Amino acid sequence: MRKAAFAAFVGATAWIAASCTARRSTPTLTVWALGREGEVLPELISDFERAHAPLKVVVQQIPWTAAHEKLLTAYVGESMPDLMEIGNTWVPEFAAIRALRPLDREAASSKALAPGDFFPGAWDTNVVEGRLYGIPWYVDTRVLFYRTDLLARAGVAGPPRTWTEWIAALRKLKAAAPPGGFAILLPTDEWAQPIILGMQLRSGLLRDDGRYGDFGAAPFRRAFGFYIDLFRDGFAPAVSNVQIANVYDQFARGDFAMYITGPWNLGEFRRRLPPALASRWTTAPLPGPEDGEAVSIAGGASLAVSASTKHPAEAWQLVEFLSRAAIQSRFHDLTGDLPARVDAWRTPALARDPEARAFWDQLHRVRPLPKVPECEHIARKVAEYAEMAIRGKMTTGAALAALDRDTDRILEKRRDLLARRKARP
Repeated sequence: MRKAAFAAFVGATAWIAASCTARRSTPTLTVWALGREGEVLPELISDFERAHAPLKVVVQQIPWTAAHEKLLTAYVGESMPDLMEIGNTWVPEFAAIRALRPLDREAASSKALAPGDFFPGAWDTNVVEGRLYGIPWYVDTRVLFYRTDLLARAGVAGPPRTWTEWIAALRKLKAAAPPGGFAILLPTDEWAQPIILGMQLRSGLLRDDGRYGDFGAAPFRRAFGFYIDLFRDGFAPAVSNVQIANVYDQFARGDFAMYITGPWNLGEFRRRLPPALASRWTTAPLPGPEDGEAVSIAGGASLAVSASTKHPAEAWQLVEFLSRAAIQSRFHDLTGDLPARVDAWRTPALARDPEARAFWDQLHRVRPLPKVPECEHIARKVAEYAEMAIRGKMTTGAALAALDRDTDRILEKRRDLLARRKARP
């Protein structure tokens, strides 16, 4: 009896040990997703987990406001997730510190995705110095939201396609506006509008491989002057976002007829505007200069694999899964985010959406911001000096000269790094 009991004990112990070892060896993939995306991602990956059992995916939702700092802290503390959602303007920064795993080999051999499956401008945001560091997950850009009834009342036949048509439309809208009303809303603390106008005139914003600012050069100078004149001519109010009580109420009242904004406002306009206005607003691609390109900025977020992951194959499999057209379509249904994959737009929800059509058109004409880690800091400086010029605190020339000086200071470390790299044998 004692031998039998001892044998049973040994067998049970071995079974428990084997079970614990099996549990410990079950691979776990950690994923950080931001904002609303972090809420819905667990719902999307249940099919992936079933197909890749016993792999487990643990999703942590990170607020957008804390994400950048948290990712940097995790990198320094060697606690990066295996896979992360990353704003595409952050890609150059995290690639520079070698926090991201290059994905060229995986993308080249993938049967699930290829560069041509995505909007070219969105794909390009993930390519830094010739290497691929992320796969576009969703996209955004800026287009023109406008009141169709107010344009018709002012005698404007349709949305402007060129800068000349735009100025003519703004002049008519301003003349037809009620007392205190304006033609367009361009919040003075936003950098996107002056940068887009500069890009439309083919300004690179920076020069010498991102070593110096190029804002004083002719293309951006002209675009900046065009932007400032929209305020000086009375077409737009000199107000920042914090000075706007409720943009949706003001749009509904007709305080302005046009507004440059992004896809997140499709859902907001539908929810917040009165039902009577449902057929009185729509969207259009941005107008462009006759001697330039009607481009907009390539925004959105991408999926990037940590350079320190112990599960690179599994992380890439999840990237491929989340990049499927059907999954991107479902992701759009859950979040309202626009798919980065072109064929995901064939679904009825997007193909029959009249307001989304302008984004479809514009997303074929988007450009990434300069691929330097300091890009967002520089963009904020653009808004800062533009606002000073708008409010008459600086002349246009002085604002651009100061912007170039600040940009050159911001890029000082980059110049030093590039010089050191060039000096290496």
